[in-house]
Amino acid sequence: MTGVELLDAGLSEAVDNGLSQVEDLLHREVHSNYQFVTETSLHLIEAGGKRFRPLFTLLSGQIGPRGGASEVVTAAVVVELVHLATLYHDDVMDSATMRRGAESANSRWDNSVAILTGDYLFAHASRLVADLGPDAVRIIADTFAALVTGQMRETRGPRPNEDPVQHYLAVVAEKTGSLIATAGRYGGMFAGCAPEEVAALRRFGEIIGSAFQVSDDVIDIASPEESSGKTPGTDLREGVPTLPMLYAVQEGGRSALRLRELLAAPLTDDALVDEALGLLRNGDGIARARQTLGEQASLARDELALLPDCPARDALASLTVYVVDRTG
Repeated sequence: MTGVELLDAGLSEAVDNGLSQVEDLLHREVHSNYQFVTETSLHLIEAGGKRFRPLFTLLSGQIGPRGGASEVVTAAVVVELVHLATLYHDDVMDSATMRRGAESANSRWDNSVAILTGDYLFAHASRLVADLGPDAVRIIADTFAALVTGQMRETRGPRPNEDPVQHYLAVVAEKTGSLIATAGRYGGMFAGCAPEEVAALRRFGEIIGSAFQVSDDVIDIASPEESSGKTPGTDLREGVPTLPMLYAVQEGGRSALRLRELLAAPLTDDALVDEALGLLRNGDGIARARQTLGEQASLARDELALLPDCPARDALASLTVYVVDRTG
């Protein structure tokens, strides 16, 4: 389950029950008296997905004494609705044609429908979070701001004289880490965790969310298609600068110079993609990205050490191992 080992039978049953409730509430929440809105809203929900953010919310809740509270399930649905809404909007910005193995909403219908569907999901997330109290509302508002800031930061790129690596890490923390941090924070809050435990879960979520993105970056370059299940070089084709690329172009010599030439624009020619992959695989960029990933995993373990010893903490620890090991 997304790299999480649920070895304790009681924990596994509680999480499975919680995810079932999350799925039911997701489907109920997006129904509209206008059937077309229901259809577009269910499009990505029914396409599946890992449901990582709800899972993390539920696991974080299991750290506290009230892990089965209905508020934990509601919070899990809130973070998933926000995540889904951002996917609808991202696909418009990226002119994507596929999402989760299905035709993207902007491709199936049009950009306006995709944007409005994302807005609809944001609205329902806001309605649900209002039932969780003013603190939860403030937290999700701050999270919205972080998500938008991260997207804006990525769209504009690093400022002159700004370190591209630090810019990249800031983008990842905001675009990916912020919502996962909120998932952990919500789970701990509504399960009755102590404030210092809630803070540790929030920090762990931001770190592990960023680490997942870095590991995806490494896999996109380093892993052959037959082992990763993904076509290598997707980021190269889309012109997305990733951490191994940023590290690689900092190196000296002809290889780095050639990489800078290749990475100046999206690569549409398969031969150029293969050339870029070869240069990246033979350079130090991947090793340096893996080193950063190891540092993030170490920070994540430090946060887990602040939590009580329990099966849920063990499950989160297994996630920390997985995020590193998945890069091979």
